[in-house]
Amino acid sequence: MKRLLGCLAVLLVAVAASAQFADPAKDIPTYNAAPPTRALPAIMSGAQLTGPWFAHRYQVTAYKMAATIPAVLHQQPCYCRCDREMGHNSLHSCFESNHGAGCSTCMKEDVYAYRETKKGRTPAQIRGGIERGEWMNIDLDSITM
Repeated sequence: MKRLLGCLAVLLVAVAASAQFADPAKDIPTYNAAPPTRALPAIMSGAQLTGPWFAHRYQVTAYKMAATIPAVLHQQPCYCRCDREMGHNSLHSCFESNHGAGCSTCMKEDVYAYRETKKGRTPAQIRGGIERGEWMNIDLDSITM
């Protein structure tokens, strides 16, 4: 019995320790690999971009950027993991509601996608940059369109 308990303890420790070696590249949030085949839900705009969720200029700017590249955002993952918590299917979903305004991850990925689109990058190239974390150092206070 002691051997069995000892083996179970060793197995449990081994399983717990192996989690640190998980491949983060395989844990990519949900996204759509192709452009949309139907009309996407609207990104919030106009008078919707007021109130407590939009107290900072960068929040409104992020939504305006998102509105110019909806098909690109549809093809991007969102690393705030709203796919797990809220059922989102791409970065586009974050800007259909005020969720994007309250999440710096969503806004930074959106700004990154907007800037890279303006440079001529494809959605797949942008997704690669998002997966590598190239969006993380974006300063939201300094964004402009």
